[in-house]
Amino acid sequence: MTTSPPASAPLRAVPGADRDHYWPTVAAVGCASMMLPFSVTGAAVALPDMAARLGASTGSAQWMLNAFNITFAALPLAAGGLADRVGRRRVLLAGIALVGALSLLIALAPSMAVVDAARAVQGCGAAAVLAAGAAVLADSTSGGRRQLAFGVLGTSFGTGLAVGPPAAGALVQTGGWRAVFLLVAAMSLPAYLCATRAPESRRQERTAIDLAGPACFTAGLAALSFALVRATGAGWTAPGTLLPLGGALLLVVAFAVVELRRAERAMFDVRLFRRAEFLAVVCQPFTVTLGFVVLLVYLPAYLQGVGGRSVLTSGLLLLPMTAPVLLLPLAAGRLAAVLSVRTVLTAASGLIVLGAVLLLTVRGDASWAELAVPLLPFGAGVGLAFGVIDNAAVSTVPVERAGAAAGIFNTMRITGESVAVSGAAALLSTLTAARLPGLPDGEAARLAARAVQGQVDPAHRSALAAGFTGALHVTGVVLAVLSATGAVLTHRALRERRR
Repeated sequence: MTTSPPASAPLRAVPGADRDHYWPTVAAVGCASMMLPFSVTGAAVALPDMAARLGASTGSAQWMLNAFNITFAALPLAAGGLADRVGRRRVLLAGIALVGALSLLIALAPSMAVVDAARAVQGCGAAAVLAAGAAVLADSTSGGRRQLAFGVLGTSFGTGLAVGPPAAGALVQTGGWRAVFLLVAAMSLPAYLCATRAPESRRQERTAIDLAGPACFTAGLAALSFALVRATGAGWTAPGTLLPLGGALLLVVAFAVVELRRAERAMFDVRLFRRAEFLAVVCQPFTVTLGFVVLLVYLPAYLQGVGGRSVLTSGLLLLPMTAPVLLLPLAAGRLAAVLSVRTVLTAASGLIVLGAVLLLTVRGDASWAELAVPLLPFGAGVGLAFGVIDNAAVSTVPVERAGAAAGIFNTMRITGESVAVSGAAALLSTLTAARLPGLPDGEAARLAARAVQGQVDPAHRSALAAGFTGALHVTGVVLAVLSATGAVLTHRALRERRR
């Protein structure tokens, strides 16, 4: 699940690369990368219809999102190391094939259990596309052609984000949730055919693949997601919630110990976090994209369940937030050249704070103009951040560490998005359930969890609408505090670096 193009270190182009392969390579990576945000936004829009038609429980329905996010977040570094070892084009082709084939399997799935398992494998393919796609472009292009190639890559991600919700809404409304995944499967075909014409490349030196670190990281992320899903039904103090939370903490500590001991051979160089400016920029996704992903996934469900909007209308109502992400990154890069990265990132965070505060005005029956009031500054802030944050991540470390910095930044960004999706579900469900008086705790939790997925029980519609609306307002306050904190820390860290 990525919401912006992957950061990439400036790699040396392969001597003698065939220029005739340039446009097929760019088209392959662009088409493949467009599938990634669509696989997140489209799945979120399709979830209410999918859960209703498959008769899924709230927990299994939530795993449709979480299973993909866990493998997608945890495996890009491992996929990048594998691509360097066995061939970048080969890993890109495998990733495209996995995403496409598993989308077809999901479209034909008879149950939510099959969907959840397929989504986990599909996330592996998405991680391979993310890691190998940028490496193929960087390793086979140079100069102005490289800038153009990565510009197309950024546009592809932005297009997937902007058109994903309305396109998925139209597909669900006309053909049901299965049509969304059939489209992703169809998108994989031209991407795969073009990728077969991309030049192959790999590193000459053979280094050992770090397996222990990614294994601890993946297990820790899975344990955290499981705890957050359990919290929606069993509560935050239940043993079934606390035990996986403790396990997640221990696994993260184990991951840090393993990577520190491997030092130069580590896939995730945690020593870079000693640099204050790098730490501030790398943590930006948790304060910039976290709220964006939360709204992208759960606002359509709110507009459908509480507002009674159609799936298509719910997707179109997100355009004030998604369109700036497509249009502003290029302008942000130019602004940063005139002003500074520090200024642009601070301004972007300020816009996000404004949008988060204005979420207090959101209502289920709000008009398009009323919804645009908070969504437009939110989208503008995220669009500006996307234009400079990747370059900032690799610019805060020495040139020889740029590749490691890019890998860490991509991993942190997608991990933040994964945690945001599962954590927001737990927070929204808990806050909504707390506003349902007179119901047993278990029944209130079940109704609230279903409401967060867009399925509002008619018998309790008024209470659920008020509860879900109040939960969104509280979430807006939390996002405003996080973004304001991130703005201050980033502003100070980059100022200290300049000095």
